[in-house]
Amino acid sequence: MTRLQELEQQAGKLPEADRATLVARLLATLPPVLADADGGVAEARRRDAELDANPSAGLTDKQFRAAIAASRKR
Repeated sequence: MTRLQELEQQAGKLPEADRATLVARLLATLPPVLADADGGVAEARRRDAELDANPSAGLTDKQFRAAIAASRKR
């Protein structure tokens, strides 16, 4: 087992809040992949307008969580 696999296994055993904190700290150490001049405000507004125009395109919290859970099983 590689060191990365060991770390993943150990991190997976942490409580959800601790895993979220760890992820946030790790992400903060990486350079931004995409950097918008406005910090993503234009994208957020575009998505908001898209949902206003077609509310059925959105997901409920339950649908979102189910989709995430299903993707983790793959």
